[in-house]
Parts: sequence; C-alpha cells; structure tokens
Amino acid sequence: MTTPTVSVVMSVFNGERFLPEAIVSILDQRFKDFEFIIIDDGSTDRSASILDSYQNSDSRLRVFHEQHAGLVNSLNRGCALAQGKYLGRMDADDVASIDRLALQVDYLELHKEIGVLGGTVEWIDADGKSLGTYPYPFEDAEIKTELLRRCAMWHPTILLRREVLAWAGGYRHIVGAEDYDLWLRVARQFQLANLETVILKYRIHPQQVSMHLKMKQVLGTIAVQVAAQRRMEGLPDPLDNVKEITPETLVAWGISLSEQRNEFVSECRRWSRLMCMAGEYTTALKADQEVLKGCVEGVERWQIADLHLTVAQLLWREGRVLSSATYLARALLTRPLLIGHLLKRSLKGTLHNSQA
Repeated sequence: MTTPTVSVVMSVFNGERFLPEAIVSILDQRFKDFEFIIIDDGSTDRSASILDSYQNSDSRLRVFHEQHAGLVNSLNRGCALAQGKYLGRMDADDVASIDRLALQVDYLELHKEIGVLGGTVEWIDADGKSLGTYPYPFEDAEIKTELLRRCAMWHPTILLRREVLAWAGGYRHIVGAEDYDLWLRVARQFQLANLETVILKYRIHPQQVSMHLKMKQVLGTIAVQVAAQRRMEGLPDPLDNVKEITPETLVAWGISLSEQRNEFVSECRRWSRLMCMAGEYTTALKADQEVLKGCVEGVERWQIADLHLTVAQLLWREGRVLSSATYLARALLTRPLLIGHLLKRSLKGTLHNSQA
C-alpha cells in the first residue's frame, strides 16, 4: 500500500444516527488520495456494525474498535496510526463538502508557511436544514489575536501537517478544549489559516453535549487561556502538571468561583440560543431551567434575569401561560431595568404595526 497524502481521523462513540452521512461525505471526496481512520470508542449502539459495513466496501477506510477511553485518547490513537503527509479531522455528526480535501491540500501545497488550515462552516440542524454560515478569521495574525479570547478554528475542518502535531506532542487531556489548547500551543511556532470557502456542514443537535460536560468544557477553556498567558509571560505551563481541571484548580490559578460561574452561565446561554436556532426548544428550556436550579451564587444579575426571561418565552411558546408569567416576574425582580427594555420593545412593535 502506498503512503496516502492525507489521513482523515474520526472518533465515534454512539454516533449511529448521523454516522453514515458523515462517512459517505469523506469517501465521496473529489480528492482520492487519502486514508480514513475511524476509532470506535467503545460504542454500544449500531455504530460498530455501520463502520464494519463501510470498511468492507472501501479499502481506504480503516476501523479500529477500542474500549471506551474518551475523545482525546481516541484522537491520539488515530493520529498515531495515520500515515499521511497531512492529518485531517472529521466528526461523526458533520458533513464534509465534496471538495473539502482538494481545496485544503491545494492550499497547503501552495502555502508552505501554513501549519494548520481550517475553514468556514455552515451550521445545520438535526434534519440537515441550514442555519447560516459562520466563518472565523482567515489570516494568521487575526486568528492568533482571536485565539486569546476564544477558539478560532473549527476542529472538524482542520487539515494540518504531520510535523505540527509531532512538535506539539499530540492532544492533551483537557475535556472539551483539547483542540483549543492545541491551536494555542502550535500558534507559538506555526502559522494558521482558515479558508473563506464553506468546507463543512456543522450539525447542531441536543446530543452534542450535556450540562455536566458543558461545565468541564468551560473549566478547560479557562485553563487553556490561563496556560497560554503564562507561556506568553515566559512562565511554566501550569497544565504540564495537572491531571484534572477542577474549580479549585482554577481558584489556585487566580480565577475566582464567581468568574467561573459567570463564564459557565454565559456559555449555557449561548448553547441555549443555538438549540432554539435549531428548533430544539424543549432541550433549551430544560437546560436553562437546570442552570437556574443549580448554583448561581456570584453570577451577574443581568445573566440570571436573561435566563429567567428566556425560560418565560419558551414556556409561553408551549402555551404554559402561568408558568411563563412566574419566570417573567422573577426576571423583572432580578433586574427591574428589564421593564424599560420590554416596554421599549413593545412600543417599537406597536409603532411598526401602525405604520404597516
């Protein structure tokens, strides 16, 4: 077997619902010189049999069934097995455009200075309906500036040079932020870029993340940002000696519990908006109510009020008028300034209707 130009790596854990579409979108690429390595991370649904059926029909697909060890272990295992000059990422619930690999390989061949290449994504819902196009910055300097405050590369769009991952030593065990951590680390040594072209349909659906994992994600995000800042200051990387990131870990690094909780609530509000955008209103409602029932001590009042208001709107949508009114009252009691905001919005609607 000749060495492929590209190795695409995917990890799957109980992904049967969207898995066939994700696999086919890679196998049908216009660019043909690739291998597709899929790690079955101990799936208990039909994922394993789906993977085996595709492997039997296409020699480029290499499936490895493993005990459940988590995403980071699976990615590092898949990358270690990869033989390609370039390493690509793919998730089991997304859909790659037919010319994704061709565009990315051409770009990296022409731009030897770029170590990691991502691209623009189109968000879709569970049924594949478009929710809009969402690009990140395209140029190296802009991406690196953006990375200081948020992840600025879509993980499942990535194609990177093998030597870049070798230099970084692979993914580190930072739940929910392993990719963000990797880009922050390699940005010190390599240039980054994102294609302006849409190369992936990124699916928004309720099974993506739980509230428990969301908290770990937020802790991980804060941790990699602190670590990046320490490295910029010439200090040791605090993540080199940490096995698990906990709230207490971050407190020891100077990040208060209040700051952590505010970031968590902010991320939950963002995720709730995504669920609503995808038409998953019940999921958004349950998630927001779960956050409000949890510990919101130290969270800014405007964030708590916004959550109450969102829940009120979602309950109203379900026709639960009394419950909606209760949450609306809580929102107004938490932040009385909302009264003026709501009246202003209502007045604008009245004027618009009268003019129409």
